[in-house]
Amino acid sequence: MAMANPLQFIQQVRAEVAKVVWPTRREVLLTTVMVFIMATLTAIFFFLVDLLIRSGLQFVLTTFG
Repeated sequence: MAMANPLQFIQQVRAEVAKVVWPTRREVLLTTVMVFIMATLTAIFFFLVDLLIRSGLQFVLTTFG
């Protein structure tokens, strides 16, 4: 494969960057808030699952241990 001319490469990069549709400030803010909400819900879920497993294991160990 032949190496492209550096000037031609830069022109092609500029053409591709011009095709990019950048998100609006509102879209970035909404998706950021949604990520934080989902991360918080996931952390709460795994905390509760861990608490349940730990409590069950402690019950089993104190009962039969």
